[in-house]
Amino acid sequence: MSGTTQLNWDGQSNPIRNLQYMLRRLAGKYDFLPDLAVDGIFGENTLEAVMLFQRELFPPVTGVVDRSTWDAIVKEWSKWEQEQSPPRMLRIFPGEGHEVQPGAGGGYLILPQMIFEVLRNKLEGIVSTPLDGVHGVESVQNTKWLQNLAQLEETGVMNRETWDMLTRLYEMFVTADERKKP
Repeated sequence: MSGTTQLNWDGQSNPIRNLQYMLRRLAGKYDFLPDLAVDGIFGENTLEAVMLFQRELFPPVTGVVDRSTWDAIVKEWSKWEQEQSPPRMLRIFPGEGHEVQPGAGGGYLILPQMIFEVLRNKLEGIVSTPLDGVHGVESVQNTKWLQNLAQLEETGVMNRETWDMLTRLYEMFVTADERKKP
């Protein structure tokens, strides 16, 4: 991801924008990180932010965003988001400790299935799933995709931690987009 290229996957996802967004959010926690513009271009400012992140939190300093650097940034960002997240107004998912195993059902599962369907238009890797309230093959696949993204154990089990990450993604990619519209 280094250099001055601009990546864009048909508007579905832009890894450089995602990188910039996470580093920009982390600048709220770490004073050594600059307040980046989220423009999708891996230019001098983005390179500097990556190198500063590597220098302070994840050596060696290479300026290259390989898989291990990406994972380290995602991990730091996820922790910071969890610390900064305001309490949610809507807590649909059953209480702490509740888990939905593959093959199980429940009316409330339609909501996470719907959220995945909406996010499918914005993020690569989510598969279409029936809105049937059953944690079937596609629903489990999407849950594992999300757990991988959030660096959680990939169990396919929908639990509170996975649900919270799903709602965070919805807020980032759907709710935030709607607030920007005139």
